[in-house]
Amino acid sequence: MHYLLRKQVVLPIIIILVCASQVVAQKEIYRRNHDDLVYYFGLTLGYNYSYLHLSKSALFLQNDSILSAEPGSSGGIAMGLMATARLTNHFQIRVNPQLIIGGAKFISYTLSKTKPGEASFQNQILPSTLVSLPIQIKFNSDRIGNFRTYLLGGIKFDTDLSSNSSARNVDDIIKLKRSDFGFEIGMGFNFYLPFVTISPEIKISNGLSNIHQLDPNLKYSNVIDKILSRMVVFSLHFED
Repeated sequence: MHYLLRKQVVLPIIIILVCASQVVAQKEIYRRNHDDLVYYFGLTLGYNYSYLHLSKSALFLQNDSILSAEPGSSGGIAMGLMATARLTNHFQIRVNPQLIIGGAKFISYTLSKTKPGEASFQNQILPSTLVSLPIQIKFNSDRIGNFRTYLLGGIKFDTDLSSNSSARNVDDIIKLKRSDFGFEIGMGFNFYLPFVTISPEIKISNGLSNIHQLDPNLKYSNVIDKILSRMVVFSLHFED
């Protein structure tokens, strides 16, 4: 997983830096007064690599029917709007509501005891469709020609439209809560073009709340204490 995580982050950065060297070499300066705008808007398209961080409960060691419980990961896409306001010469505040589709996560279980017809290896798939509201502070570097870098940090509030927390009469599932909040950090690059600014961005998004809705009557649930969300996001922002 750590190798895949490095691949998700390192390769986009290399591509971005190669593009940046070409932009910096350009002679003509586009949209000179853009950074003086009090506010501006944009659109976001993104891809996310999401996974879960598990903390097992004390019952896991006492349970002789489940040998292991390991989280898996997957990718999804994001679409959103963006509003950015100027605070100072180098600082901005940004709101970036998004709809994140896909990115279904799963937990793989290895069983020592099975029911008739039940496999010893089970995947509990956890679908996810998020409405996310990140609020971020950006620190911008000085502009070099048609290129600029920035760092960002902030908080996010997520609502999972696919949450199964209210499911009834179910057998052996994992329930996830509907709401989550956390923090985000990342970096991005502004490429100034004649009519638009394109901003590729990479960020890490970590949930801080326990999204596991514990049900001691469910065998896949009672061996887990906490579940925290984790996400690496690559976005393209198109700013007016």
